[in-house]
Amino acid sequence: MEEVRKVTLDEIHHSLGAKMIPFAGYNMPVRYSSDMEEHNTVRENVGVFDVSHMGEFIVEGPHALDLIQKVSSNDASKLKIGQAQYTCFPNDQGGVVDDFLVYKLEEERYMLVVNASNISKDWNWIQKHNTANAKLENISDQTSLFAIQGPKSIEAIQSLTTVSLKDIPFYHFEIGPFAGVENVIISATGYTGELGFELYIKNEDAKKVWEEIFKAGKPLGIKPIGLGARDTLRLEMGYCLYGHELNDSTSPLEAGLGWITKFTKNFINHENLRKQKEEGLKKKLIGFKLLERGIPRADYPILNAEGKEIGLVTSGSQSPSLGIGIGLGYVDIAYAKAGTEIKIQIRKKSVAAKVEKLPLLKK
Repeated sequence: MEEVRKVTLDEIHHSLGAKMIPFAGYNMPVRYSSDMEEHNTVRENVGVFDVSHMGEFIVEGPHALDLIQKVSSNDASKLKIGQAQYTCFPNDQGGVVDDFLVYKLEEERYMLVVNASNISKDWNWIQKHNTANAKLENISDQTSLFAIQGPKSIEAIQSLTTVSLKDIPFYHFEIGPFAGVENVIISATGYTGELGFELYIKNEDAKKVWEEIFKAGKPLGIKPIGLGARDTLRLEMGYCLYGHELNDSTSPLEAGLGWITKFTKNFINHENLRKQKEEGLKKKLIGFKLLERGIPRADYPILNAEGKEIGLVTSGSQSPSLGIGIGLGYVDIAYAKAGTEIKIQIRKKSVAAKVEKLPLLKK
């Protein structure tokens, strides 16, 4: 049995009454009150996630960009200092090692932010392909990460920094003082579809920053948010989750990530992915909404109108914002068009659903 690790603020989460569960090798807060209440707090107000289980790698030196270009599908040469980019590591078999973010911190200095469940896998993958000897440092164990998300996030935390939060464009970041701590990465990113910021902090400053965020946001009713609501928030937006929509055997093109797969450069397995694009996809990720009552779950079969199995659900839930069952899944390409009527096999009942253009929650 692998040991379950604790994030720096583990005791604080317990003191707030969080229900803790093992997730991606860490003991993580899944909820503090209810998933519905926490979900609505982020959609309507402001909430804070402790996502310190995520991994962070520094890649630097004259060959840093060459390495990133080789292992990632997106074009990191387009990044300016202060910009972040969503991308993935394609593997040799046409699937994905992980999806991640690249931050350009300085010329020849980058930070990669990877999924918690894949930290060692990703680290080994990058090291294996680091033939040009870029300097690599895994800072995951020294770094805490908080995501402040919701329409009132600027109002809640602007008093804690001299950086003008409203002037940071989406997928950009500033490095500056925050809550009395120097050199905090303040990034206009998040996985909820709402306005928000992600803060990268040294572990030793985590408690102070967390407490200051809640002090500053108290008049607005800021709340801690668990992984349960994080999942329904990203699902409403149609965002992929590694291990569900993305895995070692599903290609970024099938996952609808053609926009981060740039054939203007060479990267691992680009020839096969280009061939797949030219020949046409056989299956594709779709979003769907149920037309009847029911809750779709991962691995439930997706059927066509005649009841023939055409795919599988990868993620599903009751949508707190829409009040209906929603999900993501892979289907044969013939059924991937928005408006196509399908069925989801929920136990012994096949429930009517319709393919929807993403995001499922239109803002």
